[in-house]
Amino acid sequence: MCGRTSLYAPREVVVERFDARPTRPLRPRYNVAPGQEHAVVRNDADDEIRFPTWGLVPRWADEFGGGHINARAETIAEKPSFRDAYEQRRCLVLADGFYDWKETPLGRQPYRFELADADPFAMAGLWERWSGPDGEDRTSFTVVTTEPNDVVADVHHRMPVVLAPDEERRWLHGDERECAAVLDTYPGDEMRAYPVSKRVNDPANDSPAVVEAVVPDEDAQTGLDEFG
Repeated sequence: MCGRTSLYAPREVVVERFDARPTRPLRPRYNVAPGQEHAVVRNDADDEIRFPTWGLVPRWADEFGGGHINARAETIAEKPSFRDAYEQRRCLVLADGFYDWKETPLGRQPYRFELADADPFAMAGLWERWSGPDGEDRTSFTVVTTEPNDVVADVHHRMPVVLAPDEERRWLHGDERECAAVLDTYPGDEMRAYPVSKRVNDPANDSPAVVEAVVPDEDAQTGLDEFG
């Protein structure tokens, strides 16, 4: 699963990394939640960074909202909500980390996941266009998920499809075989995870403090003052 993400790398780093320019100012985001707009590169404009709403709303939905924040890689070619988008409307969801929550005896402890070098990366996504009865035109996206690697598995049973750089163009513009081939699990030895403050639970908390490492509650209760 992917329930929160971030992208606070400097604008020039993001532009160079993805060879795309934002269509509006790209401000640092430390705690992006579903229902908010976020940076993506779409397959119909791969030189631009656009900002659709997180939570894919199918074209036939009566209203815009409450969309699908994740789509399982195993079923996106079949599910009516995702099938057409998988064929025609794929995107890169830009990030430098994502969050998930581990169930513990003391409650849900949030963890942050990022690449070992902390560089920005792309998650596989799908985007969709929705038109309202008054002619309103809005776009949304979802993050594709797969089986977890050994870093994520200790926290959650799903993780985003993190694309290697050489897989990104294939995901955007490849045929069905090429797209299916990149929907795999990112190597665990190229990622790291650490516990963060429960500040991340509230989307209103969108500051550097959200990404700082903390001693998880379960360790704090034992008097430990450091963690692995």
